[in-house]
Parts: sequence; structure tokens; C-alpha cells
Amino acid sequence: MNDMHSFAVPDALDDAQNHSQPLRECVLNALRSYLCSMGDHDIQGLYRLVMDEVEQPLFEAVLEHTKGNQSAAAAILGISRGTLRKKLKQCTD
Repeated sequence: MNDMHSFAVPDALDDAQNHSQPLRECVLNALRSYLCSMGDHDIQGLYRLVMDEVEQPLFEAVLEHTKGNQSAAAAILGISRGTLRKKLKQCTD
């Protein structure tokens, strides 16, 4: 199994007990909550919405982790530095 599938996210609501939840569970819960809150409203473009909401904070967190080193960030992300630069430009447009 890929290590990324078992990545755990600390539970922000319960810092005192240091619980963690798999990243995929966090995403699943957030999507369920979003869909529930939308009720009977017409939902379109959910894939693009999710990708737009996730991609920028992903890049931000990785760049923070690498202290702005785009080559190191690209390596962590598994993409080329050129692709990272292109995607960062798209996020700011």
C-alpha cells in the first residue's frame, strides 16, 4: 500500500487527546458535509471545485515545509519543477 493512503491528519477539534484521522476520511467527511448542506440545490462542477480547493493549500503546505524551495517541493509532490511553477501561476490567476 502506498504510504500516502495511510497519511493521518490530527483532529483539529480535539488537540488535547492527539487523535488522528486518515486524510481520505477527512476529505470524505468534508464532501459528505458539503453535499448534505447543499440539500436539493443543483450541484455542478464538483470535481473542479474540489481540485481548486485542494490544490492551492497542498502547494502552500509543501512549499512551507520546504521553506520555499520549489525543486524540493516538486520532488515531494512527484511533479517537475516546471509543472509546479505552471500550477502555482494558475492558482494566482
